[in-house]
Amino acid sequence: MNLLQVPAAIVIVILVIVRQLRGEPLRGKRLILLPAVITVVGFIGLGEHGHHPATADYACIVIDAVIAAGIGAAQGALLRLEPHEGVLWTRMPVRGLWLWPALVVSRVGMTVVAVTLDAHVAGSTAPVLFLLGVNRLGQGAVVTPRALASGVPFAPEKDGRPFDVRDALAGVVGGAAADRRPAQYATRHPAQHPAPTAPRNASEHGSGYGRGGRGSC
Repeated sequence: MNLLQVPAAIVIVILVIVRQLRGEPLRGKRLILLPAVITVVGFIGLGEHGHHPATADYACIVIDAVIAAGIGAAQGALLRLEPHEGVLWTRMPVRGLWLWPALVVSRVGMTVVAVTLDAHVAGSTAPVLFLLGVNRLGQGAVVTPRALASGVPFAPEKDGRPFDVRDALAGVVGGAAADRRPAQYATRHPAQHPAPTAPRNASEHGSGYGRGGRGSC
């Protein structure tokens, strides 16, 4: 177990709670990319220091992750989206804070179950960062379509440049199909619009033109 994961998770939770209560501009990278990074880092940390998860570990972690994602989705549903100075802001009502203790209680309960099943990795603090990332992804999965449907743009990133959430999602979901699309059009184009063929001789093009024949004016 990485000893820095638990303090990092605690710091992240405190910052998230403070920002949610105070309200903050909704930025695409913080909504989508940051939770994805936390999830990947946490998942990699599951197998560190020679502790390889067994089948029981994975079963407990998957169940715990489903619960964490569900709590995140509930948090996303309660999160208020408000236009402010032309961009979206988010704010969590105080009544939504009970979901954080619910997340902690669910983790403690699954820890007890994992210890009972001798799932040592799932029963340790190793999955904490991974589950936190899954929780944030669950919230983002609910907030993102709500934000896009509002018609109010996301706030620009700290560097002043906007992060196009639609393009980012389209690149992840339909990137492979988009890459194949030009090739498909190229194969159909000649069949749909055949190129004109040149006349085989002058008579097919109207030999009377310019020679005083019947076709001349």
